Amino acid sequence: MRRLLLAATGVVATASALLTTAPSATAAPDATPGVPDRYLHQQITWKPCFPDRLPDGASPGSERLECGSFSAPRNWGRPDEKVDIVVAVSRLRPAKGEPRGSVLTNPGGPGGPGRTLPLVFLQQNRAKLLDNMEIVGIDPRGTGESSNVSCGGGSEIGAGLDPRDRSQGNIDLMLDSAALAAKFCQTKSGELGRYVTTEQTVKDLDLLRHLLGREKVSYVGYSGGSWMGAYYATYFPNRVDKFVLDSNTEFTTTWQKSFAWQPKGFERRFREDFLPWVARYDGVYHLGTTGEAVRQTYERVRAKLAEQPVDLGQGTTMSAPLLDDTLASGIYGKTAFPDLADALAQLNTLVERPATEQARAAAAAVRQALPRLTRAALPGVLPVSADAFPATFYNITCNDTPTTATRQSLIRDTERSGRKYPLIGWRKISDVCAFWKRPDVHMPTPDGKGVPPVLMVQSVNDPATPMEGAKRAHEAFANSRMLTVTAEGDHGIYSAGNACVDEVVEKYLVDGVVPERDLSCAGTPLPEPKQARRAGEALGGAGGGEPAAAARAAQGPDRADAALSGRRAPAEATGALLVPRAPCGSRKCPEDRGNNRRSGERE
Repeated sequence: MRRLLLAATGVVATASALLTTAPSATAAPDATPGVPDRYLHQQITWKPCFPDRLPDGASPGSERLECGSFSAPRNWGRPDEKVDIVVAVSRLRPAKGEPRGSVLTNPGGPGGPGRTLPLVFLQQNRAKLLDNMEIVGIDPRGTGESSNVSCGGGSEIGAGLDPRDRSQGNIDLMLDSAALAAKFCQTKSGELGRYVTTEQTVKDLDLLRHLLGREKVSYVGYSGGSWMGAYYATYFPNRVDKFVLDSNTEFTTTWQKSFAWQPKGFERRFREDFLPWVARYDGVYHLGTTGEAVRQTYERVRAKLAEQPVDLGQGTTMSAPLLDDTLASGIYGKTAFPDLADALAQLNTLVERPATEQARAAAAAVRQALPRLTRAALPGVLPVSADAFPATFYNITCNDTPTTATRQSLIRDTERSGRKYPLIGWRKISDVCAFWKRPDVHMPTPDGKGVPPVLMVQSVNDPATPMEGAKRAHEAFANSRMLTVTAEGDHGIYSAGNACVDEVVEKYLVDGVVPERDLSCAGTPLPEPKQARRAGEALGGAGGGEPAAAARAAQGPDRADAALSGRRAPAEATGALLVPRAPCGSRKCPEDRGNNRRSGERE
């Protein structure tokens, strides 16, 4: 039985047994025409997600999370075929009284399971949201406890290949591996794979709206969830209440063009935020006194790993591609910076002083840090399936929109992007969608016409969904408002500790106040190294940081400026299953057994 773990609280739920449906329901007064009655008249039978006891570390109120499921047509184009799928869902209702409305949520991916996502808002104590609204978590079709698709292990094909090795033999291996991965995923996903698309998924969501008894729904979608939210609004504009799209894909174009911003976004975050931060604390990490000096240290470490990967013990090997993946994962959120810098310093020791006691200690330290660092890009529901998640990702991104990529263009384009943006630019050569046999899917391009105003939240140095694509989507999506978070690069902003952002979002989402114009909030300060923080606490301090920036972040909307401001992951998206970052609490963070990467992380 699959398990769902919530990173924020260490929650473990054996949820498969909770997926039940029953006949009859109280239908919404505006049932969707053309949907067979057998779908409209079903009822979600809600049961506690944790029927026996709350796991250690669960936030107070977690016992209120209820789980259930409903049936939907496998193919919404032919709902009378009577071939069904199961969609697993959850709800977190107010502790007192009836909710004023329902907020559907999605953690991103695409392909990320989100049934425990409501507990992140609970852990972050978003009282205004929780006291007024019903928060709904969803495992979209293909993933989690919903009907699954599969790659049958194909997402691991070629996982150890170094994308910087541009020998003809290695180039052929990378391209052939991507082609074989595409064949594996489409074969193993079977007929269901053809219908794991955004179009089919948003129709599942609208059926869920009906089963919840709502004429309209609100929505909070992160990263790849911004794409889903924009498409739901396009297909069902009269069902839209308040939609928050956080860390935005360029959802007004193709997946291929949206992902094309990522090499620039990751390189910018790496060079402008992480590397200077490490240099500032050279007395702690000893990696260089300037950002460029730290980068050169990384390049030296990487080159030695490319020559000879190192054994970290207990079956873990650190290779050059895994180093790249670890860095890319770790820069999603600033809270991972100390662990990431420490791991790089330990690796520097490991390659410079091999076969020493220091090296053995460094290997153990890096091995223990890897689960935390890879979870930095997947901080919500863990473990994520090492099969269903990448399979859903590929099916959605390759089915939804066409690609122009060919073997020749991938070689040419990644040669250019790799030299300019070396952190992840080379790895885009392993583009599974270039070899995908795409079904006949034609979705309207979201343009916002006829859609109530949506709120887009975006940090300026977001690595996985860069600002350039978000701004284009904002400009092309009518009536959208953008809340820009300046001096910030975290991926996933709402409910992650920025008081200004939280207040703007909840004023819109809960109170229904649409911003008259685009706004901006200041970002939150970068952390201190663990060593410095421990020293400050020993002296009775709080760890310091940047109080001026913290004060700006806490000013709230009344002072918001009026402005626009070795495993692989899918090569198209070095991006993120995005949910707000939250600590694991008092208990140790769970092992990340499902973080399955193809050449980076997912958007």
